[in-house]
Amino acid sequence: MAVFPEDAELAAADRWVDDWQERIERQATQARDLAERVRGLTGTARSRDGLVEVTVSSSGALTELRLAEGIRRRPAADTAQQIMEVLGVATAQLAERVTQATAETLGADSPAGRAVIESYARRVPPSTERADDGRP
Repeated sequence: MAVFPEDAELAAADRWVDDWQERIERQATQARDLAERVRGLTGTARSRDGLVEVTVSSSGALTELRLAEGIRRRPAADTAQQIMEVLGVATAQLAERVTQATAETLGADSPAGRAVIESYARRVPPSTERADDGRP
């Protein structure tokens, strides 16, 4: 049986399509895995004095705010400022966790990975707070 150049080109095209489809399916699986991981991530931080603790969801929304009784001895403006600062720390912690999950799932240097990481970075201002990040 004779092999014609067209047969070799067709076989090469078939392999290219199969490889492309496999890459797309792998990327879709990775994206689903990342979405599942991110959905479960939170960020929690507390003030150094332990009077304020906040938790944010994977979207960065405040989901929990705990104020210790000692907070009553502080001016309201100080309490409000401390809440905002600790919220910034918790949100920055969330962004770090999303970056880590993205790096492990998609790769931090992949186009999709960079897009996810940059998206969270745009939503999270850099924190300069001295709060405790809630880690042991």
